[in-house]
Amino acid sequence: MTLIALVRHGETDWNRAGRVQGHSDIPLNDTGRAQAAAAGEALRGGDYTHLFASPLVRAKETAEIIGRTIGLGDPHLRDGLRERNYGAAEGLLVADFWQRFPGGRDVPDAETVDDLRERAFATLEEIADIAGDDPVVAVAHGGLIGQVLRHITDGELPRPDERIGNGSQQIIELTSAGARVIGYHGSPR
Repeated sequence: MTLIALVRHGETDWNRAGRVQGHSDIPLNDTGRAQAAAAGEALRGGDYTHLFASPLVRAKETAEIIGRTIGLGDPHLRDGLRERNYGAAEGLLVADFWQRFPGGRDVPDAETVDDLRERAFATLEEIADIAGDDPVVAVAHGGLIGQVLRHITDGELPRPDERIGNGSQQIIELTSAGARVIGYHGSPR
């Protein structure tokens, strides 16, 4: 059994503006750095032994701040923790995205939700193999974390009026028999 604290990266200027980021490599802003520090404080004392992160700068910097706070140093980067590639929708305002691409589907050059979910779970299983029974932190992105939670809970989390907040921590347990959510902290939309 492996406990994984899935942490969403801190805020970026594109988050604040309501833009689709995907693979666009947007850095944290000052609010995001403060959220990363707060996430580190919230994780302090959790006996975490490994720190993983998406290589996108917003997740990597969040993980570096957390690593300094909880004494784990720099993160091990995993491409499988990257956000969904939104293709032609990257940079759009979120409201425009939903208007142009109802249901978030049929976006030119975008990764499918099924492919994102498959990639996410393959990476989480790789992380669990490395960690064994030790708890770990993995810093990723809202879209990826949301798909992981939806899959584990058969669509119950996140709730329709919630989102995965910047800097929030979702705790999951992976075993050979499957996965379950141990701790959930959704934010109002």
